[in-house]
Amino acid sequence: MPVQSDSQVIKDPAAARAGALLTIDLKAVQSNYFRLCEEIGPRVQCAAAVKADAYGLGVAKVGPALADAGARRFFVAQFDEAISLKTALAQAAPDCEIYVLNGLIAAPAEEFLASGVRPVLNSLGELEDWSAFARLQERALPTALHIDTGMCRLGLPDGEFQSLLTRREVLEAIDLQLVMSHLACADTPEHPLNREQLAAFKKVHAAFPKIPASFANSSGIFLGPEYHFDLARPGVALYGVNPTPAEPSPMRQVVRLQGKILQVREIDAPQTVGYGAAHQAGGPMRIATVAVGYADGYLRYLSDRGHAWIGDRRVAVVGRVSMDLITLDVTAVPAGEARPGALVDLLDPKTGVDALADEAGTIGYELLTALGHRYHRLYLDA
Repeated sequence: MPVQSDSQVIKDPAAARAGALLTIDLKAVQSNYFRLCEEIGPRVQCAAAVKADAYGLGVAKVGPALADAGARRFFVAQFDEAISLKTALAQAAPDCEIYVLNGLIAAPAEEFLASGVRPVLNSLGELEDWSAFARLQERALPTALHIDTGMCRLGLPDGEFQSLLTRREVLEAIDLQLVMSHLACADTPEHPLNREQLAAFKKVHAAFPKIPASFANSSGIFLGPEYHFDLARPGVALYGVNPTPAEPSPMRQVVRLQGKILQVREIDAPQTVGYGAAHQAGGPMRIATVAVGYADGYLRYLSDRGHAWIGDRRVAVVGRVSMDLITLDVTAVPAGEARPGALVDLLDPKTGVDALADEAGTIGYELLTALGHRYHRLYLDA
């Protein structure tokens, strides 16, 4: 990600007023899409999961960038997300296909029909309802069918799937565009459930040999060609999270988070820092207070364990993360660098999403989707 100096960024009046800056590199998003396409090869299509506002990064910007990179099938969780995405893609990809993973529960069938958005049917009951609705419209309506192969979350369980195989007439009124399932343990390649789910999905695919099949998520893409089928559905890898946790990340960093120093003060023992007197000075210290907190998605679990960068100097979070603020130990940083108004890096190439997630005891998904709306967002155009 290109690095901009404090002076370059702060020239923007809105950035000057903000407590923190979130830079999102759309070219890196596209690069990650191309990398995933390369991994699955030209025979397999590559969709994009952009649920949760493109994993917190802003679907209005990310969606068109992915469309410009060639994505034409998109997956979201909720119906309103689909409508927002459709609006965002009106110019870049008016012919795109948008699927709602939460199915017909997400909105009435009439709204799916009016919008052109497609439900992912997750139960035999939903399949029957969509089929009945299609008969009323006197035309086949496009949809995807989700079969549960071991996640035990959404999708037809095996009993319903076996029942469907004896009642194929329920499929006659619909236009089945895709049959899909979802891997539970793809980020752990050696987990036996991966092979069990693959075997189960091969049986699903054999039952619908003429229907395109979709199985691999971000990590599933790296399990090998056997998992790819006809359509891959990457999500978090597009946004820079490592889909192969046991190996170096093949993805480019997408986000950079910089917080603004509000105040620097000198303290000494026995003074304490922040709520609960959680950090006690053992001697003279300089403390920088930064305008980022858990209301901005900087998780409270990073209290006394997170870190930031001021230039090439790593500095520790001391005391508790509070709603709007964190405090850093800048004792070893020259006063000219740790000063009010200066920016510190909380997420950047030196501390990527995965590294910060490890410190917080969570996963990159949570960090990205927790990013708040008080940041000044700067998009680096694709």
